[in-house]
Amino acid sequence: MKSDEIVARKLTVNGIVQGVGFRPHIYQLAHSHQVMGEIANTSSGVFIHVEGSPKNIDRFCRSLPSGLPPLAQITDIVETQDTVRGLDDFSILPSTAGLMRSTLISPDVSVCDDCLKELFDPADRRFRYPFINCTNCGPRYTIIDDIPYDRCNTSMKNFIMCGPCQSEYDDPRNRRFHAQPNACSACGPRVALHGPDGGLISCENPIEQAARYLKQGKILAIKGLGGFHLSVDALNTPAVERLRRRKHREEKPLAVMSMNLETILDFARIASEEKALLTSFRCPIVLLNKKKPFLLSDAVSPRNVTIGVMLPYTPLHYLLLNQGFTALVMTSGNMSEEPIAIDNDDAFARLSGMADYFLVHDRRIYLRSDDSLVRHVADSDRLIRRSRGVVPVPVFLRRPLPPVLACGAELKNTVCLTSGNRAFLSQHIGDLENSATYDFFCMTIEHIKRILDITPQVLACDMHPDYLSTRYALEQQLSGINLVQVQHHHAHIVSCMAENRIDGKLIGIAFDGTGYGADGTLWGGEFLIADETSFGRAAHLAYIPMPGGAAAIREPWRMAASYLFMVFGEKMLDIDLPMFRKIDAKKLIFVQDMIVKGVNCPRTSSMGRLCDAVAAMIGIRYTVAYEGQAALELEMMADDGESGSYPFEWVSEDGYQILPHQIIQGVVCDIEKHVSPAVISARFHQTIIRMATALCRVIRQDSSLNRVALSGGVFQNAILLKGLIRELSADRFEVFSHSLVPTNDGGISLGQAVCAAYEL
Repeated sequence: MKSDEIVARKLTVNGIVQGVGFRPHIYQLAHSHQVMGEIANTSSGVFIHVEGSPKNIDRFCRSLPSGLPPLAQITDIVETQDTVRGLDDFSILPSTAGLMRSTLISPDVSVCDDCLKELFDPADRRFRYPFINCTNCGPRYTIIDDIPYDRCNTSMKNFIMCGPCQSEYDDPRNRRFHAQPNACSACGPRVALHGPDGGLISCENPIEQAARYLKQGKILAIKGLGGFHLSVDALNTPAVERLRRRKHREEKPLAVMSMNLETILDFARIASEEKALLTSFRCPIVLLNKKKPFLLSDAVSPRNVTIGVMLPYTPLHYLLLNQGFTALVMTSGNMSEEPIAIDNDDAFARLSGMADYFLVHDRRIYLRSDDSLVRHVADSDRLIRRSRGVVPVPVFLRRPLPPVLACGAELKNTVCLTSGNRAFLSQHIGDLENSATYDFFCMTIEHIKRILDITPQVLACDMHPDYLSTRYALEQQLSGINLVQVQHHHAHIVSCMAENRIDGKLIGIAFDGTGYGADGTLWGGEFLIADETSFGRAAHLAYIPMPGGAAAIREPWRMAASYLFMVFGEKMLDIDLPMFRKIDAKKLIFVQDMIVKGVNCPRTSSMGRLCDAVAAMIGIRYTVAYEGQAALELEMMADDGESGSYPFEWVSEDGYQILPHQIIQGVVCDIEKHVSPAVISARFHQTIIRMATALCRVIRQDSSLNRVALSGGVFQNAILLKGLIRELSADRFEVFSHSLVPTNDGGISLGQAVCAAYEL
């Protein structure tokens, strides 16, 4: 070929293109199209220089976005003319650093099929090696300390590869080319078994010995990708109950892990969409409907029609489950409300009172990451907890934003950093109610600021003055950084808008348990007219006293008493309700007196508290062991075949104020008629759906707005979510809801970030 027939181009590729086999893919693509050049990782993406005939270069560029490795994702390609250098081969260059860091980092992903075949192949040199991985699978986010994503910037830096591993690592034709966690039993991380005091237990095969302990009913702390799990045999009721007592997790459902789909089908139903979720490389916990009779211990998920299930996502998990278990409980390795343990010594210290034995390894975890939790509802996969397998993949925004750090809410906290058109939500941090979780919150902020190289120009936080996330933001403000406080439910609605890439005014329905209102009361049953910069309150549930404040959340009977007193006054105790036979009359009179005198009775418009009240009235739940339990059990009880509802009303006051009287009267009337709780629950849910739809019609007439965004923790309720989407859509509304980020407070940091950016 004549030299004047050769052209050169430079391509800068952004996206998830490091540590995912992208460079060897391009290497082979270049050879197939007979172009020369070079490729390198940089802190701003992947740089490619190619030269060859115009025809070959064009074919190479056209084919570049297709046939990518499983984990690779291209967001944009910048292509420019370049100088011909006369190269005679295509080379992969060492990574280079740069001033900008816009490269996307892959999340931790489950072990791939190729590695699984090798894991169970006696002829393979990695037979039964519990850390087998390649460029298509394994740890990423939790082992990275800096970018570029090279071994020296990960927790694998202290493991020096043996000759065979190094040869694979250096070969562009090998699927382990530049797989940073690449290792084998000769040179990589190792598993060890320890006793309750942290002492090493000498045994030939720690995983097989751990399985024997599990079969004996012992509790094991198992180190995984993003932290420790506490595990027991899910068929062993005494073991599950002992784990609950030690962990102080009395009733909240526990997740389980099974070897394969066939085993899961022994105790749960799997729809095709749920199968796709279970087997995806993210490998989240998926909420499935239980089969009856339920094969596993009832103590795993008591009073619940669903069970959270995941498949193994590390080789270690596969080796353990291969020892003959139907399912293992895999719950986070922590005391309730604390962050999960990630360090071996920390686990020995914090989990020693819970675990009988510890199955650990010596690969360091830089950043903890809980299992993601997802449920398929209303034709979409809905993330309930966004963490391992998803983070740090960003949410792509409608337009570029300045750098903002949003500090999230108090419960289910996440933080969010924006850069250009990308919003990076952190992994699930948890409830900011103790110093350990607050320390994790602060550490997460510093870590993601470093690996993303984002320096925030402004901070965003909730308006609630007592949230630890708000206090953190106020402290940073003292350093001179601007602060924007965003009303809780406004942030919910804008979060839904952001993930759906829409802007402009719309109707936002924000239903949740608690959120600090603009008037200082506790909101949660809100109909807003909102956009990214402002909101107005179009309608809300009538205010109701919360006797005892936070005590009314822990004891739903208090909310029931409050609603009953609002509707029936002092005659409420004359009503024949199951609740009045269970709750001490002195307590009821005391609460009634609190309401009359207005002592320790903050006012709330919360939909979550209304659900709690109805659950208590019909005898489902008087106290709760975890957040949202009463409302969840009310949902689980509803009769699918019931289509009736109760009357509802509102008045034109402060926008529209929804009065609960007719709803409560309808519930009480049905109780007195001995209508089953399942039917009452169904009628209550249908009432909320029809009331919200009717109110949206009125607001549309007033405002000419036809779009509705649904957000808030109450929309984890599948009946309400499906019902409102169905009814609003049938009424020609355009309806938007969450799928990429949680509808609960785990998604609120996204809305805070966007609101603050627009204020700038």
